[in-house]
Amino acid sequence: MSATGNSADTIAGTCLCGAVTISVSSPKREIEVCQCDMCRRWAGSFYTALTGESHAIEGEEAVTRYRSSEWAERGFCSRCGSNLWYEFLPTGGRSYSAGLFDEAADFGIEKEIFVDEGARWTRLKGDHPCQTAQEVIAEAEAAGFTFD
Repeated sequence: MSATGNSADTIAGTCLCGAVTISVSSPKREIEVCQCDMCRRWAGSFYTALTGESHAIEGEEAVTRYRSSEWAERGFCSRCGSNLWYEFLPTGGRSYSAGLFDEAADFGIEKEIFVDEGARWTRLKGDHPCQTAQEVIAEAEAAGFTFD
């Protein structure tokens, strides 16, 4: 499989140096944008989350994991520093940095979250839904998750 994928059902992307390749099957064709303070520090602006049904990782030996909070872990390439994924530990749900995937350049925005924490210079145009931190946390708590 090439770095840009070879079918509509699976796409593949790589970190900057190519040490890590991630393949995502049945990717959602919309990106979720997180504007929270942690993602801004991690990504330098905001985090663009790509999800799918399943994933495969090649180059696992180059991956470093960082536990950024009680409920989250982030992965990055230990060789080039590329951000790879965000994992929500209570569910095991993982999203991948959309910038790793060439095909994701054509995807739309599903929604923005934590918009009240975003920097003024990261505001995105469009009529997609936007949620504040309070709205995101209330939605997660309604689904049964607790944040300490």
